[in-house]
Amino acid sequence: MTQDGRTLWQVVKGYFNALPDKESEAETISQISSGVRFHGSNLWVLIFAIFIASLGLNLNSTAVIIGAMLISPLMGPIIGMGLSVGINDFELLKRSIKNYLVATVISVITATIYFVITPLNEAQSELLARTSPSLYDVLVAIFGGAAGILAIATKAKGNVIPGVAIATALMPPLCTAGYGLAVGDFSFFFGAFYLYFINTVFIALSTFVGVRMLRFKRKTFADTRRLKKAKKYIIVITITTMLPAIYMTIQIIRMSVRDSNTQQFIKNELTFKGTQILSHSRNDDKKTIRVVAIGKSIEKNAIDKANLKLENYHLSGYRLNVIQGYQSDSLLLLEGQTMPQASKAIQQQQLIEQTAQLNTVSKQLQEYTAYENLGKEISQEVKAVCPKVRRISLSQALEASTDTSTTLRYTIAVAGCNNPLSGSERTQLQRWLKARSKADSLRLITTQ
Repeated sequence: MTQDGRTLWQVVKGYFNALPDKESEAETISQISSGVRFHGSNLWVLIFAIFIASLGLNLNSTAVIIGAMLISPLMGPIIGMGLSVGINDFELLKRSIKNYLVATVISVITATIYFVITPLNEAQSELLARTSPSLYDVLVAIFGGAAGILAIATKAKGNVIPGVAIATALMPPLCTAGYGLAVGDFSFFFGAFYLYFINTVFIALSTFVGVRMLRFKRKTFADTRRLKKAKKYIIVITITTMLPAIYMTIQIIRMSVRDSNTQQFIKNELTFKGTQILSHSRNDDKKTIRVVAIGKSIEKNAIDKANLKLENYHLSGYRLNVIQGYQSDSLLLLEGQTMPQASKAIQQQQLIEQTAQLNTVSKQLQEYTAYENLGKEISQEVKAVCPKVRRISLSQALEASTDTSTTLRYTIAVAGCNNPLSGSERTQLQRWLKARSKADSLRLITTQ
């Protein structure tokens, strides 16, 4: 108990209680209802926002895309649908659905027209990112919708509404769907529209839950038969909308879990010294996991052991296919030659990055083996320069300063001698080793 006689639960509940900040229900409903309408200036703002978002996706500009989402009025009918179901307003629900469909169709047509006439027809990374939803998109839509209705229905609005518009990202999927129609790639269209539908359903659902938690008064009808009919329609529409969304969510969760399991499998079972995993992909239809590796080859028995452990990662039925050595080089080349036109630029960039990684690894390997070979050659020559030397080894070293961030790279030569070297002998040997190894800097260590 506190000093004022309240329990701890009552104190905590008071902190999270949003009802005292609640705006007038009539004003909130009026504000949402006005945002549902798509006529005149509202419709033109939507068209301009679609053009801006399409330009942003085309130019791969995140800032332009964010600007388009800020001015987009698409949130209006979606929040209207959630509100109408929450307060049993069948007329508002019909208007919201009608205007939502109008806005969606006009948005897709506008984006299609833009991508048909634009000379820039390459699919950039910002556009490719909107072709399929993930579990995170669902969560963003749920929390974004909840924040949106709370901001609209309470006094402390702040910058919530613009933030929700940016976070939920309704515009880019519609523009991507238009791009898919423009280039004739229906996988783009359906994937992007799928993401748009997911955002719509869960924003509306969050709005409905928020309206009920804020205790909005439900609309009553003088005609009880009309009320029953309206409730019946609302329930049918809600269930019809939610069933595909539930199915989609289950599929998304399964896919996300499978992706995570695949990542863990690659990390735990295919990490070997001297081997680098360039890429991996999973084909759920063929039940295969393809891994492209460079560097030291993974032995067959190690691959067989990894195959047996797939079941531990809930990937039973899948088969591991490791591509390495000359196969990996050929695959990278083939992928570069067979890229689809729509994503050619992105995949080319990935290929360049992979090739750069391969070159870096190869260079490091050459540097490592170069000193080994050079040491063998020098061992046959050093006796002519300094007869006291019986053993010689060369290696590279990296020296990091403890006081500054500077690092020094130099060659270390270790010479095993029968007898101690004089100053002149040591100097002569060091100069010869430096010239012979073509090192910028060389340090000589002598042992007996």
